[in-house]
Amino acid sequence: MRPTYACNSNTAQPQSMLASENGMVSLTLSAILPQLRPPPCPTQESCQEASSLQLWVLYLSLFLLSAGAGGLRPNVITFAADQFDMTKSKVESRSWNFFNWYFFTMGLSTLISVTVLVYVQDNVGWGLGFGIPTIVMAFSTLVYILGTPLYKKVKPGGSPLVRLVQVVVAAWKKRKEVEPEDPGMLYQSKELDALISSNGRLLHTDQFKWLDRVAILTEDDAKETNFPNLWRLATVHRVEELKSIIQVLPIWVSGILLIASHANQGTFGILQAHSMDRRLFHSHSFQIPPASMSIFSILTILVGLVLYDRLFVPFARRFTRNPAGITCLQRMGIGFMFYIVATIVSALIEMKRKAVAAEHNLLDQPNAVIPISVFWLLPQHCIYGIVDVFMSVGHMEFLYDQSPKSMRSFAAALYWIAIVVGQYMGTLMVSLVHKYTGKERNWLPDRNLNRGRLENYFWLATGVQVINLMYYVVCA
Repeated sequence: MRPTYACNSNTAQPQSMLASENGMVSLTLSAILPQLRPPPCPTQESCQEASSLQLWVLYLSLFLLSAGAGGLRPNVITFAADQFDMTKSKVESRSWNFFNWYFFTMGLSTLISVTVLVYVQDNVGWGLGFGIPTIVMAFSTLVYILGTPLYKKVKPGGSPLVRLVQVVVAAWKKRKEVEPEDPGMLYQSKELDALISSNGRLLHTDQFKWLDRVAILTEDDAKETNFPNLWRLATVHRVEELKSIIQVLPIWVSGILLIASHANQGTFGILQAHSMDRRLFHSHSFQIPPASMSIFSILTILVGLVLYDRLFVPFARRFTRNPAGITCLQRMGIGFMFYIVATIVSALIEMKRKAVAAEHNLLDQPNAVIPISVFWLLPQHCIYGIVDVFMSVGHMEFLYDQSPKSMRSFAAALYWIAIVVGQYMGTLMVSLVHKYTGKERNWLPDRNLNRGRLENYFWLATGVQVINLMYYVVCA
């Protein structure tokens, strides 16, 4: 009896999009209907807490949005990349360019969110602010479904995570078996491999040979006449899938460490900008919101991706003969180096900000505006944008390129998992620094940033990334 295989990115995407749409609808309704949100606060002291029903609607909305994003993000990029034929040299460069343009559209949507939508939410209302992306999400879902006949589809091959777990469990059960000297004696099944991958079978490699024992056909395995017990026996193709994931994990870990140091840079940037002169051209009528400084990072990403794709790649291609200009690993390494420069610049600018505060006797006034332009923060924001141009795109490109076709959605999921794990590690890093750097001169004080030592945190992040870069070079 044959096993039933689960859906892949072709069918997972509309399900995830519908989940996200339902979450946006629920969130919009909670902002519009008075019954689903607490009443406005007349004063800060007389605010009414949300009821259990209102909280449940909010939590359900956030859960649907998270579940939809978790299913959509790993699949949309692999599904879109599969539309390109990477075996043809004349379109090879276009398939590489796809990753640049994917992150370009991501950056463009983020720019619209932090400008247009934030303005609508603050000046018109939260109902319309949530309603606009709800309508856009519904339109994009409809367009995707209508375009289904035009897409290149890959047959569903089941859950890659389940296959990996099955190989690990089988390796444990057969840990006492001796690997055969001839790889041709390992279990082969063209029929089973075809159900997993329509793009052929992975060939045997000599790395991690201890995993080969999973494909040894024992007497107990031979008794399974109808279909092999996949928790005891795996084909060479399945074993090689696990090997390919193990091979990318060291590089994947280096990405986590970078994100951990970068996780709270946006928050620190807001705190710095809040204490600085935010007037635009010394105008008293308009001040730049502290959170809007992230716009410069996004703009740098958008401009940087275009310049990378149209200028850097053709220039580098002349010397490297590589259709992508440089390799994924080289691109990531450049991103690591730019991040070290960014943290050094951040530390120097913070020292400058505090020096001006000390010069005007403002160190003990946390709410005072220091007479230093907020545009001093512009270099660090721009360099952080350059980091994303090289590191983020290179990281995703590497995971996709180094994974077999049957594991690319799983590799894309690893990219987003790295971001999540890095964010949690960054929070832990800040908590430890805050806890162990003293009470009187804490590096990250609760109230007065001027009395803190934020520059020391930037130096710490620099040191961590120098070590991380050395680790990355060894792994690469």
